Amino acid sequence: MLDLPGKVAVVTGAGSVGPGWGNGKATAVLLARQGASVFGIDIHAEAAAVTGALIEQEGGVCATHRCDMLVARDVQAAMDACLARFGRIDILINNVGGSAPGDAASMTEEVWDAQIDLNLKTAFLGCKYVLPAMEEQGAGAIVNIASIAGLRHHVAGRTYAAYSAAKAGMIALGQATALAYVKKGIRCNTVVVGTMHTPLVEARVAHQIGGGDIKALIATRESGIPMGRMGDAWDVAHAVLFLVSDEARYITATEIIVDGGISAARP
Repeated sequence: MLDLPGKVAVVTGAGSVGPGWGNGKATAVLLARQGASVFGIDIHAEAAAVTGALIEQEGGVCATHRCDMLVARDVQAAMDACLARFGRIDILINNVGGSAPGDAASMTEEVWDAQIDLNLKTAFLGCKYVLPAMEEQGAGAIVNIASIAGLRHHVAGRTYAAYSAAKAGMIALGQATALAYVKKGIRCNTVVVGTMHTPLVEARVAHQIGGGDIKALIATRESGIPMGRMGDAWDVAHAVLFLVSDEARYITATEIIVDGGISAARP
């Protein structure tokens, strides 16, 4: 079950911002372990190369490519490179994003635009340049990585207006794409991620909202989770694996929430 032999998977954001396992890195490695050939994309070539080396050390197949997912010609070139290397694209994981706090009054227009582009345009461009290949094949599976911020818009006392709007838009993009291509053998779903402990927490978030006190930030974040702990990148990766597998062949235009119960517990 959940095997992917002969499949080619494009994973965007396949690197990690620091030591450990980010969502893209774990997803790329898990898909490779299940038999997929992975094409790992990241804006930081070195980070993608680390993921590729891990996959190859385990006997898997991985090619990596430096790509700015905000630039259409870069995205098109990356997908063309994958097709040239592997001949097909069966799976696309849209896993690029990042948050910035602020409400509509306090946020600058530049931050708003940057957030929408980083969290939503990147997924749009990924779909745009993969869907023609999937349509020609008559099959494909796309998974977008969104956030519970797209469902619950006030997180830990902070407002993320643009991030929430973008992640809600990513969910809608997934549904619209799924229905547009449902007769063409292509499925599209979204994994909605909650409060996770990934390298991003220690590399960036702790300094943004925790004053640099990583232990205190982790304790605060875990206190608000019904399960009593944050999830990790492997929780996200296993949800992705299920959705791209043949076992999920009748599942499209929907979401799996991976959040330890947060979204159900919040009003």
